[in-house]
Amino acid sequence: MKCAVTVSLVEEARGGPFVFWDDLAQACAEAAELGFDGIEIFAPGPDAVDVDELKKLLDEQGLELAAVGTGAGAVKHGLTLTDPRADVRRQAIEFVRSMIDFGGAYGAPAIIGSMQGRATKELHREQALQLLSEALEQLGPYAEQFGVPLILEPLNRYETNLINTLGDGVALLEGLKTRNVRLLADLFHMNIEEADMAEAIRSAGDAIGHVHFVDSNRWAAGFGHIDFAPIVAALREVRYERFLSAEALPMPDSHAAAEQTMASFRNFVGSEDA
Repeated sequence: MKCAVTVSLVEEARGGPFVFWDDLAQACAEAAELGFDGIEIFAPGPDAVDVDELKKLLDEQGLELAAVGTGAGAVKHGLTLTDPRADVRRQAIEFVRSMIDFGGAYGAPAIIGSMQGRATKELHREQALQLLSEALEQLGPYAEQFGVPLILEPLNRYETNLINTLGDGVALLEGLKTRNVRLLADLFHMNIEEADMAEAIRSAGDAIGHVHFVDSNRWAAGFGHIDFAPIVAALREVRYERFLSAEALPMPDSHAAAEQTMASFRNFVGSEDA
């Protein structure tokens, strides 16, 4: 397993759970200095970062691009894949495609979290799930050209009423024709929704394609009350070998959050995976 840290470039998401903000070059330098293997970027769109500049930064610092978020489609552009309006859904799909292109150039998957939307009085849950499935049937195969999966993130009940648990996600994936969609196991959301996080991971198995390594209070791992030992053991049991990415609040500050994440990663995952 490898460790990554998040960097947000989206002003509309200010105050959200991202360790580093605004200065991509500085974030890469600090991540490399602390021993991270990669960065996860939350960008306002695919053109927010110059391709050559990012490649240079990653190469210079010996980092990988772990994943790219698509949440700006929702928080900045007001787009979701389950909007009742067909034209808005088309725009949402195109936005996600553009982010798949952006991340795919570096071998990094795109994450669908808040862009899954939610059911409403006008759009019942089953209808919303059908729209979400239709979008994933288009976007999963699209990501295959880059050799990466599309990542769907279950969110807690306060953020969506569609996919809340890994079990919900597995059920949705089993109904798809595409086999190129995986789930994101976000430990903050799981702490709210799962009765047993380690068992949820074991049950999801190889459906897990990305992990957000964060504590119960959305601070860095080690600053809350989650017991990470059984979680890491479960990840090893299902042979998860990808990134543990710190989507955590920059508390008490960015450097301290990043430093604590790396300390917890080394403590619970160990040098054999570092």
